[in-house]
Amino acid sequence: MLFLELPFVERVERLDQLGFQVEIWDWTTRDLDALARTGATFSSMTGYIRGSLTDEAGADELLATAERSLLAADVIDSPRLNLHGTGLDPTGLPVIPHPHPSGADWVFAVRTLERLAMLGERHGRVFTLENLNTAVDHPGTPFARAADTLALVQAVDSPYLRLNLDLYHAQIGEGNLIELITQAQPYIGEIQVADVPGRFEPGTGEINHPAINRTLTDIDYTGIVGLEGWARDSSIEALDAFRTAFTSTSPARS
Repeated sequence: MLFLELPFVERVERLDQLGFQVEIWDWTTRDLDALARTGATFSSMTGYIRGSLTDEAGADELLATAERSLLAADVIDSPRLNLHGTGLDPTGLPVIPHPHPSGADWVFAVRTLERLAMLGERHGRVFTLENLNTAVDHPGTPFARAADTLALVQAVDSPYLRLNLDLYHAQIGEGNLIELITQAQPYIGEIQVADVPGRFEPGTGEINHPAINRTLTDIDYTGIVGLEGWARDSSIEALDAFRTAFTSTSPARS
């Protein structure tokens, strides 16, 4: 989402040169060997190609494409593989909209995610289930709220299935971010951020990122914080704002 003026591999190289790890979306459209040769550290990648959580055929397809994704993760050594409540098309919309899953759907989703966690354990990699917002970016997606993804991950209760807690999506869908972080703390595999509205870097919208940073310090969070947002002006300025928001000294750290 940054350095869009550069070819993809050069974007990765630029981020690496600036001292950042790199996350990628759909790996099927990328030259994985070329990405590996950059020497960059990859933090996360998409962990499936197609499928869903709530029916037999969709679950089988999700697991099969997750296995293919694990082989791709071996090439770039990505420790985390991300997924959503259902398959999304290139515009971010669910392939089959299913906004109101039934009780039976919830039970089936837990069983599917249990299978996924066992697959991750066999390969020594972690799948992360990301919350999304349905008001702006992903209408019709099931299990989209952070409360939904947290409930599913809690039900599976495996270190190989964690939350990708996206605070941009959570702010649009739910708000109450500090309480959400505190509640989700034992299950977080990664935090993603971008400001609201606009999905730009911290400091361009309404989210109090210094308060988020203090909360992460207070709960002793030492994991990844990823900027999944666009640059409002320049990519360098966006990265500087991101770094400042999550590395500056605060009273909570003194």
